[in-house]
Amino acid sequence: MASCFNGGAGWPEPVVRVQAVSETCGARIPERYVKPPSERPSLSPVASDDSGGGLNIPVVDLSMLDAEAASRAVAAACREWGFFQAVNHGVRPELLRRARAAWRGFFRQPAEVRERYANSPATYEGYGSRLGTTKGGPLDWGDYYFLHLLPPSLKSHDKWPSLPSTLRETTEEYGEEVVQLCRRVLRLLSSGLGLEAGRLQAAFGGEGGEGACMRVNFYPRCPQPELTLGVAAHSDPGGMTMLLVDDHVKGLQVRRADGQWITVDPVPDAFIVNLGDQIQVLSNAEYKSVEHRVTVSAAEDRLSMAFFYNPRSDLPIAPMAELVGPGRPALYLEMTFDEYRVFIRQRGLAGKAQLRSLQATATAAAGCTAGDAAAAPPAGPADDSSS
Repeated sequence: MASCFNGGAGWPEPVVRVQAVSETCGARIPERYVKPPSERPSLSPVASDDSGGGLNIPVVDLSMLDAEAASRAVAAACREWGFFQAVNHGVRPELLRRARAAWRGFFRQPAEVRERYANSPATYEGYGSRLGTTKGGPLDWGDYYFLHLLPPSLKSHDKWPSLPSTLRETTEEYGEEVVQLCRRVLRLLSSGLGLEAGRLQAAFGGEGGEGACMRVNFYPRCPQPELTLGVAAHSDPGGMTMLLVDDHVKGLQVRRADGQWITVDPVPDAFIVNLGDQIQVLSNAEYKSVEHRVTVSAAEDRLSMAFFYNPRSDLPIAPMAELVGPGRPALYLEMTFDEYRVFIRQRGLAGKAQLRSLQATATAAAGCTAGDAAAAPPAGPADDSSS
């Protein structure tokens, strides 16, 4: 019998753990996990480079001494792909291995231990198996653990698993080092836009004012991986994601501008870095948040650790003034990150629907303003300040 807990904490129906489904479903997965044919994954290479090899996202060496060269490399990757793999990034490989081992240890705990940390859709903090609160909605083939690291007022070690015994200490250490890496990459991204290196950090709320959280994903073995996804196609709603994946089990796919899905070949001990919707908004679409998804395996479980680095949740986010001007209108209306992510928490992952909606609203508002201006009589000198 699959282990589940009742939806009385805010879920519309009982939540079933995918780990339990994997262990009991036999050769066929339940219908709730089967994706429509248009959304099912390609499990074979779908594109190659000019030499005939498989395409992969760019790899950027963050140890290069020339800061301008590093900034150019990061900016080029984020303009074209929205993704890159960061190597020689400064986070100790030994710590990466300890963090992965600790969280694998949690997902190996008996179900009754894991269920002590069952989450609710109010904050998603804790042990979960779904996004969105639509009753009867489609489900992804994965369980997760979600926790806060910044701001300090949201972080509570009591909400983190106590087993394995090393998990809390290791996660704290890991979080501190990854935050420093995020701040460093944010400076490179700012410089790549031709702005002062601290400009994006200021837009995030400054050092100490930003948000950081982590989602540890566990994708159990699946008897029909061609029918489902570990995570449906989406762009990340926040600022920037540092993803640590299994070195030996592929699963992440990135959507190119031509619509093709590329399976990422992970470099050992690298972080896969991708930009979220908030940086696309702040950069006025100079940088792109790109759709991605996760496939699953019939042969092996897979674990990944997604570290989300976000703007302060109550700060208004809009295209930075330096990137807006004549012939270069603001593409997005102002909105706080808190307001933005309500969409995800209610509806779950839906490609880039929220960002496109925000852009369409801004375009419509600009059109109305232009139309009103064209219909109005010419303004006199006294009205110049209001234009």
